[in-house]
Formats: sequence, structure tokens, C-alpha cells
Amino acid sequence: MLKFAPKSISMINSIKIGDKSVKLMGEIPKVGDEAPEATFVRNDMSEFSLYDINEPVKVLLGIPSIDTGVCQKQTRIFNEMMGEFEGVKTLIISRDLPYALKRFCGAEGIANVELVSDYRYNDFNQDFGVEIMDGTMKGLSARCAFVVDKDFIIRYVEIVPIIGNEPNYEAIAEVVQKYLKK
Repeated sequence: MLKFAPKSISMINSIKIGDKSVKLMGEIPKVGDEAPEATFVRNDMSEFSLYDINEPVKVLLGIPSIDTGVCQKQTRIFNEMMGEFEGVKTLIISRDLPYALKRFCGAEGIANVELVSDYRYNDFNQDFGVEIMDGTMKGLSARCAFVVDKDFIIRYVEIVPIIGNEPNYEAIAEVVQKYLKK
């Protein structure tokens, strides 16, 4: 049993990169909100919408870039973790070009999560309020997690306050399990 109770967390509009605080763009959706529309680009350059996903649970994980060690570690952990669930679509979203995402997936054997790009429309970053607005990572995504249910209602929100830290894997898994049963 987890000690963490996944509830709506107080939203922050800034995060830390190293010792510097940077602002995030816009309003971050809250638990209970309908998920904003977002269009993603797959590794084959095709597009699809969040609302095209039919699985009962959708896990959306924003990362700054697959070319960083923490993002790579997080992707490997979620790839292993999500392989244990049926009925879950997990997207790892960055502004990286699809070519880089495809190369990483091939080299690492990533098969249980899909790495997708927000480079073309940037609507995930903007509509989910996670775009970094200043500093060295301006334009990239904050490290974040959203769990969305079958009705496209957001059931979990996490904005990792320090970009070099990882998300709360246990809390995300708990929410996924809860909404798979509904």
C-alpha cells in the first residue's frame, strides 16, 4: 500500500532547473478537468490525437529531451512498468524530432510505451501548461505526468518541481490500477 495519496496537487507555475527557477506557460489542468486536445507526431511522421486513443487509461509523460540521462532512465522504467498493464496507452512526449525518438526506441528495445513528438504543433506543451518559458530549456516540456481515464477526464497531475528529479512512479501506477478497474 502506498503512503502517497494521489489527489490534486497544488499547481505550480514554475520549476527549478539546477538552482534557477523558470516559469511555465499557461494554466495546468487539474484533476477532474477534461483533458485538452493534443496532436502528436509518431516516429513514422504520422499524426494522431489524444482523442484517437481507445485504451481506457492514457498516461501522458512530458519530458524535456530523450537525450538526457534522467529522461532515458524514466523511459526505461515506464517501459518496464507499463508492460504489466493491459488497457493502458502510455505516451512519452517531447519536442525531440521523431528520428531521435525512433533511434532511442530501437537501441533500447522500447515496446511498452510510445515516444511521440510535440515539435509540429506544440499543443501538448501549451494546452497542458508545461512549456518552459525561460532559461536554458526554454520551449521544452517540464517533466510532468497526467493520467487520463476512458472519458478523457484527468485523474492525476504531477509537475516535477525540479527537472532533474523523476516522477512518482508508485503514485502513477496506483492511479492507473484504480482507473483500469472502473
